Amino acid sequence: MTTTTAARKRDQAKAEYDAFLAQCPSRKLLDRIADKWVTLVLAALRSDGSHQFGADCAGEPRPMRYSELSRLLAGVSQKMLTQTLRSLERDGLITRSVVPTVPVTVTYELTDLGVSLHEVIRGLKGWAETHMDDVLANRATYDNQVA
Repeated sequence: MTTTTAARKRDQAKAEYDAFLAQCPSRKLLDRIADKWVTLVLAALRSDGSHQFGADCAGEPRPMRYSELSRLLAGVSQKMLTQTLRSLERDGLITRSVVPTVPVTVTYELTDLGVSLHEVIRGLKGWAETHMDDVLANRATYDNQVA
């Protein structure tokens, strides 16, 4: 009888990830990255911080302070931004750096893993901005037919 090492078990499980299966752990990851605040934080951490129409968030990754993120992400509560940043740090998508100044300076930056996800997020954000008029028109048409 052969024994399976822990590394072999992990490799086997990784090969068997299938988000269509209810018990697959990748479902929880999909749930996390589909959250609007996660999407917007990841996009913001690779932007120049401007709100210009059509900005594609394609700049170089750069650290951002909590207050800068809060100003950029209109409508996010302090609690939600804090929870979002903690979950992204836990998943290894961002790093949190603390500089002992007065007051303390805390910055957040994408990791290599976060940069790889950012590329996908940027496409989604761009698609939503480009096709919003089409979606609104389709909604209006649907609502008029149903009413």
